[in-house]
Amino acid sequence: MDRARRAELVGRAGLVRCAWGDSAPEYVAYHDEEWGTPLHGDDALYERLCLEAFQSGLSWITVLRKRPAFRAAFAGFSIDAVARFTEDDEARLLAAAGIVRNRAKIRAAIGNARAAQQVPGGLSALLWSFAPTGPRPRPASLADVPATSPESTAMARELKGRGFVFVGPTTAYALMQATGMVDDHVAACFRAAP
Repeated sequence: MDRARRAELVGRAGLVRCAWGDSAPEYVAYHDEEWGTPLHGDDALYERLCLEAFQSGLSWITVLRKRPAFRAAFAGFSIDAVARFTEDDEARLLAAAGIVRNRAKIRAAIGNARAAQQVPGGLSALLWSFAPTGPRPRPASLADVPATSPESTAMARELKGRGFVFVGPTTAYALMQATGMVDDHVAACFRAAP
């Protein structure tokens, strides 16, 4: 790796990270502790699915900074609790200044909780069934990281068929990256698995 490229990746702590992972304290923590780490559990994956949908059209840093407020507003992203939300809850969420107040995305989060309740075997098992198997080439740079994959396209299609919304192939791929279904840490990153 040439010196300029290495300098671009070396963060303030001297660690080599994916280029996006050192631009703000929230990104450092998210990159180092969460992104690309395998995550299981219906409620945990439901949270990530919701946050990826809320991020659509916004920067991820906006969602990360609002994450505590999202968790409070959405009952800790308990599928069963959110599935019981009423029109009064929707109105409460639309007035909650700490979250992204987009009516369509709020309705999607509530509807997706109800759809998740209907998944035989649970949401976690369904989502992980789309994780690629076998070795994948490690991206050398962010330019080598795709926005979608055949697996994310299939996941989005399956979720939509089950009544989920705001779950296109790009959102599905971002979910796969965030939850460790795929590992897109660039080759030089200290988090890249050997």
